[in-house]
Amino acid sequence: MHTFPQLRTIERKYGDRVIVIGVHSPKFPAERETANLREAVLRYRIEHPVVNDRDFAVWNQFGGRAWPTLMFVDPQGRVIGKHEGELPFEQFDPLVGGMLKEFEERGILDPSAATIALEQIQEPAHTLKFPGKVLAAKEALYIADTNHHRIVQAALDGSIQKTYGSGDPGLLDGPAGQAAFQQPQGMAMSGTTLYVADTENHAIRSIDMESGAVTTLAGTGEQAQGAAAPGGPGRATALSSPWDLALAGRLLYIAMAGTHQVWSLDLDTGAVAPFAGTGREGLLDGPAAEAWFAQPSGLALAGASLYVADSEVSAVRNIQLPTKVVTTIAGEDLFVFGDQDGEGDAVRLQHPLGITTRDGVLFLADSYNNKIKRVEPGRRAVTTWLGSGAAGCGEGPGTSAAFREPGGVCAGLNGLYIADTNNHRIAVADWATGMVRTLIGG
Repeated sequence: MHTFPQLRTIERKYGDRVIVIGVHSPKFPAERETANLREAVLRYRIEHPVVNDRDFAVWNQFGGRAWPTLMFVDPQGRVIGKHEGELPFEQFDPLVGGMLKEFEERGILDPSAATIALEQIQEPAHTLKFPGKVLAAKEALYIADTNHHRIVQAALDGSIQKTYGSGDPGLLDGPAGQAAFQQPQGMAMSGTTLYVADTENHAIRSIDMESGAVTTLAGTGEQAQGAAAPGGPGRATALSSPWDLALAGRLLYIAMAGTHQVWSLDLDTGAVAPFAGTGREGLLDGPAAEAWFAQPSGLALAGASLYVADSEVSAVRNIQLPTKVVTTIAGEDLFVFGDQDGEGDAVRLQHPLGITTRDGVLFLADSYNNKIKRVEPGRRAVTTWLGSGAAGCGEGPGTSAAFREPGGVCAGLNGLYIADTNNHRIAVADWATGMVRTLIGG
């Protein structure tokens, strides 16, 4: 997903002289389905054609080994270059420019001969658009209306009260209606201040709920390169895809999905620093400074534990704050996933993105399984609470309900609030009955 904004810039800069074709070679079973791929294309604002390489035919033909891989093909159809892994724009741009210059000098570049007629997917207007996270406060809900690039404040009955952000993607501080976010995700609240993980801006923002003023606390707007950054002053330190937040006193924990770490932001000093994870992608328990995570995407605080929805290893992790030790509640490795309730190592999840806690129990958005699961940390026990597992949009009790890649959950007084991302809705499940109903959108 870090490559998409770079490709977008390349496409706009070079126009018809460059054609981008995305090849989607899926890791998870849920990613094999074309319907799910279609939603991902919309969610990440991809404007070029994408091939569903569900059986890895293209991957094998071109010798794929890593996500992402860039293949460069000249105007005569020959593969002339290959790059595995992310490529910083500072290197990507001159590489493309140099190739185009060479092709023009050789007289083999003819944009008119390579035009692809594209028709954009037409989507109906939605009240919410791919909401990623939801935060329940005493008297209001706060929703990351991710693809509308704004934060929505709603009453507990679902009526929308206020919005923060102009709706245009960007990084701009100021009054609520003028400020700009870019695909925001997780939130945390203290008093009258709402903190926001502004994911595609690689920034942490704050909203003064009384004045509506938006301020950038950390991040430069550019993605951090590499995972060995030591941290530093918030506004001078580059971050990488912050996805969720959890607040303990004056310390804001950040699920830094892009570097496979958990960071912290000291709200008094303004300094940011890695808190857990080396930056290596994988699953390894132990001292926080030596542990491995893989795209951590959800955080939940309960007592002395910081729980992590560790999406790419399909795991739930526990960072014990007093000792700074990481343990695994469920999950095993990058390529061990599925949909299996149970205890300990028998449990299988599939790309969980959201996590929350209530009375010692965790509730998990098991996103690619289209379910909400109940996790008992002490027993390492996981059971399905909501959702049939089949992708859909349905109300009803327990496993009669249907979701489509829910990305966020938050425990509230009245029930569990669910950001049902690909259904463009916020749903709520009653604690006593498990009855799911749509609150906003859908």
